[in-house]
Amino acid sequence: MRQHSLNKLEYPRAIASLMNYAVTYLGKKRIEQLQPMADIEIIRRKLAETEEASRLMARGAHPPVPSLEGMETLTALLGTGYVLTEQDFGHLVQFARSCEQLQQYLAAKRSEFPSVAGYGMSMHNLKPLRESIEACVDRGRIVDTASPDLHKIRKKIRAAEEKLQKKLESLMSKLADCLQEKIVSRRDGRFVLPVKREHRKRVPGAVLDESASGQTIFVEPSELAGPQMELSELRFQESREETLVLARLTGEAEAYAQEMEVNLDAVGYCDFLFAKAKWGLAIGGVAPEVNGSRALDLKEARHPFLATKAVPLNIRVGDGYRALLITGPNTGGKTVALKTAGLLTLMAQSGLLIPAAAGSAIAVFQAVEVDIGDGQSLESSLSTFSSHLRNVNDILAHAGPSTLVLLDELATGTDPGEGVGLSIAVLEELYRRGCIIMATTHFNEIKEYARVAEGFRNARMAFDEETLSPLYRLDMGEAGNSYAFVIAAKLGIAPTVIERAREIAERLKEGRSETIVPAAKEKSSIVPPSGNGARHSSRHSHRHANNQKNSEQNKQELAERWSVGDLVFIPHLRKPGVIYRLPDERGNLIVQVQQEKIKLNHKRIRKYIDKKHLYPGEDYDLNIVFDSVENRKKRHLMGKRHVDGLTIENPSED
Repeated sequence: MRQHSLNKLEYPRAIASLMNYAVTYLGKKRIEQLQPMADIEIIRRKLAETEEASRLMARGAHPPVPSLEGMETLTALLGTGYVLTEQDFGHLVQFARSCEQLQQYLAAKRSEFPSVAGYGMSMHNLKPLRESIEACVDRGRIVDTASPDLHKIRKKIRAAEEKLQKKLESLMSKLADCLQEKIVSRRDGRFVLPVKREHRKRVPGAVLDESASGQTIFVEPSELAGPQMELSELRFQESREETLVLARLTGEAEAYAQEMEVNLDAVGYCDFLFAKAKWGLAIGGVAPEVNGSRALDLKEARHPFLATKAVPLNIRVGDGYRALLITGPNTGGKTVALKTAGLLTLMAQSGLLIPAAAGSAIAVFQAVEVDIGDGQSLESSLSTFSSHLRNVNDILAHAGPSTLVLLDELATGTDPGEGVGLSIAVLEELYRRGCIIMATTHFNEIKEYARVAEGFRNARMAFDEETLSPLYRLDMGEAGNSYAFVIAAKLGIAPTVIERAREIAERLKEGRSETIVPAAKEKSSIVPPSGNGARHSSRHSHRHANNQKNSEQNKQELAERWSVGDLVFIPHLRKPGVIYRLPDERGNLIVQVQQEKIKLNHKRIRKYIDKKHLYPGEDYDLNIVFDSVENRKKRHLMGKRHVDGLTIENPSED
């Protein structure tokens, strides 16, 4: 998988969220290295393990995963000649004891959770090592019984300390008037008395230190020099013997290095597995079915980083079609639908549970290619369109039969006509390569292409026209409206502007863009200038008169061709209608289609049954009653037509 696609789909954010549930450095390391896999059998096994661990955690269980405190440094030092310290052995004892607890816990779950319990069975028993260490080290200190020689030396040390203490008490009583205070201090590990400076000569011995003011000097009395020298020698022997004990224990630990490595790996994986299970429970995740037939079926899917009350999505791709075009208004959730499908695919291929309903299916892809966001960059001199093109070029360079391609906002950032053509060409090329495609667009031409092209299908983000708010629900099978005019009205755009926009959009849809500007000029009230301008105005008036004459001729020809009551077929709607009003000078006529009147250009309809055949004489079975133009309502629709004994309800193109 390319890192660009992982970043766009927020896969690193998913890894960061998962990291919060790990407790060991080895578990966190496994999460950092987690990547989507492509082997379908491995993915199924990992998902089954995670789902099993999730069921275990759902019961309120808290597996005793060792914290591994100090173990990273300890294992790095083994075999280097370094002698472990008492603190190191304390960490090792805690690790060994925790491994025993984890083994016992998993063994008790073996019958119900065999996959998870299997990792406990792979761990080695470190009890002999733990007992050997505990016999020598207790709470960070080497015990007297760690070795016979150490026991003898410490016995001598205690005797020497007792003898020295008695001498100190005797001297303090004898020299009480010479001392600054009746306490015994230590300097460089040797006992000293705090003597007043003026009484220095009364206390024979060596001066080892003095106070900051100089009024007190710290003297080691001559009577204590011998016993203190003897005690120092004993302490040196003790330190040497302690080092021998630690060296012996270090050798024993090194003998268990392989077993400790296996146990550390098992503990790290258990921590990683339980972290996946905990996050899966937090997001309401399930283990999806995994297939190699490139069929994606997400039921009630939710993006893991949306609010808990997010509207679930039902997304299906691959069942008879490989390309899904999602349409709908801005802020309606089209991009979220793409990101949800992409991220949940990556999560499932990483062995993670996905926030969806049971029965959801995920296809395994070798790559997921994404073009989401405009990627505009001033530093790189990239416009929105240039950024899209660069991403599309990268996608075309990597896309193949096992690729999921997610494209957001097709044909944006450039001329709509050229953008639509380029977008459709890219979709065709990706489809030809066998990719699974999900894309969003606002353009009707792309929606229409998806409606008629084999292997393509439309879907729309639902929109509540009454409340003028998106429903964030994906409806499969039909294209949606962008609701630009509705949203503009909601935001306060003047009704006159919106009405003019509707008129322009209708003319552009009918391919009559040349009529937009003249229509605007006819409404202007510019006074023609005199002189040369007057001659120009005269020529313009003459040309206008000719155009008007031609317009009248066209209108007459159209009136002869069409009649009110003719039954027509509208190809782009795939519906029949009845002519309600004859064409105007621009060729626009009004057609009654079911419950509404639609203005259409005569070029966009085909006559299906002539009025004289549909209603012979004055006897025809048509009962349509129109309300006033002001109310714009209809009471009744077109009934069934009876022609030559045949009933025609929905004429087809045939």
